[in-house]
Amino acid sequence: METKNPLFFGKVLLFGEYGIIKDSMGLSIPHHYYKGAFQFSQEFDATQASSNGHLRKYRSYLGREDAPVQFNLSQFDQDLERGLYFDSSIPQGFGVGSSGALVAAIYDRYALDKIPANPNSASEIKELKRLFSWMESYFHGKSSGIDPTICYMNLPLLIENKDQLGAVQLPEQQGEGAVFLLNSGHPGETQPMVEIFMEKLKEEGFRSMLKNQFIKYNDACIQAFVEGDRGPLFTNLKKLSSLVLDYFDPMIPKGFHELCLMSRNIHFCDCCIHSNRMCMYNIGFTLKKRTSLILGLGLGLGLGSGLGINLEWSVSKTDFPEDTCSQAPFPQET
Repeated sequence: METKNPLFFGKVLLFGEYGIIKDSMGLSIPHHYYKGAFQFSQEFDATQASSNGHLRKYRSYLGREDAPVQFNLSQFDQDLERGLYFDSSIPQGFGVGSSGALVAAIYDRYALDKIPANPNSASEIKELKRLFSWMESYFHGKSSGIDPTICYMNLPLLIENKDQLGAVQLPEQQGEGAVFLLNSGHPGETQPMVEIFMEKLKEEGFRSMLKNQFIKYNDACIQAFVEGDRGPLFTNLKKLSSLVLDYFDPMIPKGFHELCLMSRNIHFCDCCIHSNRMCMYNIGFTLKKRTSLILGLGLGLGLGSGLGINLEWSVSKTDFPEDTCSQAPFPQET
């Protein structure tokens, strides 16, 4: 992607999506392989024309009277006439920030009195989240605002609860290790999975598990990850993974049950740790020397693709279906 305009990257939520709903901690990091930026063209191809058309619809939303932030809409209109479109390699429906990157790009280019991408205080980060929640709700019906905040700041974000979040410095990786993604090959949607989760909350046993076990292990994983403490990280991942397999069955992509069960003695695969836009990929944590065996299990079961890396607490590239990447001109609206 060649551009003089700012790049906005995807993101991966490592821990906490469902738990955040019930005030657990969360940890999200930028995913720099996937990115998007505004471009201009005098002669559109079909994809660029579609993106420009969707941007025109979104421009009307941004001009609503209840907008919590004011935009330079006259400039937006001029740019649209000049051939503005959003050129993105971020796959849609896989939970890696396609709409978050677009929202961040629009805020950066058109918002008046905008908060800088390196906020001076926790209150400014909280305000960004509030503004982005309204902006991204156009696409998902309801948004926490966390994804665009990650994409805008381009920093790891620690979510302590629904109201407290801030940038966090992750330790440099010492020795071997990897975070990897396994692609299910099937895009997912946010709302149906959230509805399943909310329905499960009506069950006393599920609520008790979430309060007394899931949040405990989730938060312990985040603390160990942030501190670079591999022992407690893998100990708690194993417990968290078991809970996910036992209690989150409807959210786990077909075939991944077998992979996680087969690989328990090899690594600890948290099958639905990234739980918004479910059923698109799984996040795993492993030692580098074991990664090829894990991926062999996954590919042998026909589970799309995956790639492990030697990480500095970042995430590997995953091969997503082509028609969800650069060919996708605009995040789907609801």
